[in-house]
Amino acid sequence: MANSKLFTQYMEPLLNGQRETCRKLVLSALDSGVEPRKVYSDLIWPALEHVDKLYREDRINLAEEHMATRINRTVADHVQARLDRATKLGKKIIITCAEGEAEEISAQMCSDLFEADGWDVYFLGGGIPQDEVASLVGRLQPDMLMIVGSKPADAPILRQMIDYIRNIDACPTMNVLVSGGVFSRADGLWREVKADFFAETASEALEIAAQAQPRKAEKRALDAPKKRRRRRRPPLLVQSEGQV
Repeated sequence: MANSKLFTQYMEPLLNGQRETCRKLVLSALDSGVEPRKVYSDLIWPALEHVDKLYREDRINLAEEHMATRINRTVADHVQARLDRATKLGKKIIITCAEGEAEEISAQMCSDLFEADGWDVYFLGGGIPQDEVASLVGRLQPDMLMIVGSKPADAPILRQMIDYIRNIDACPTMNVLVSGGVFSRADGLWREVKADFFAETASEALEIAAQAQPRKAEKRALDAPKKRRRRRRPPLLVQSEGQV
């Protein structure tokens, strides 16, 4: 749909801040039989990424980026009400994201889709301290922690958070899934922050999470002496810190 007539029709009023036109286009598509999930994954998600790309390339200004982002959120709220609901799976997922309106919308859409698929979803948004995330992980014992839409400067912080959660054994069998943001632009960065999986889109995230097996807890020798050594920062983390 990102290359479709609907996407083309949607982007012009979106970048011009025309809320009503965008809303009518999407509602008309839903009424004509387009599945809500397709609107999420093939229209709103790529529209968010396209707006972000235009802003990073200085092809639109901050006011235009803000207008477009908030229209996308309004439209996503309308689509959410049309999603079909599956029976409960008995699985739990915590979803967090980078700070920022666009990142919140992407994470919100992921939360909506996981919930519609039968997951118990705990959506945190952005800006949560790592110890509070770890505490919630320990209390809820989720199957998955998903981190959406991270910015370049977030990569080292995310690695610290993942290390922290695993070092304290908050939930040894929990998988970590990252999606979007800098992870879509820096190939292999998701491995360097020690995530278990990477998904480029919300649809791919659902597929990965559905097939993921519980993570095998790391075995540690109880009396093994701790070796202290200086760790070199992985190259992609260094690159991500220097990106804008």
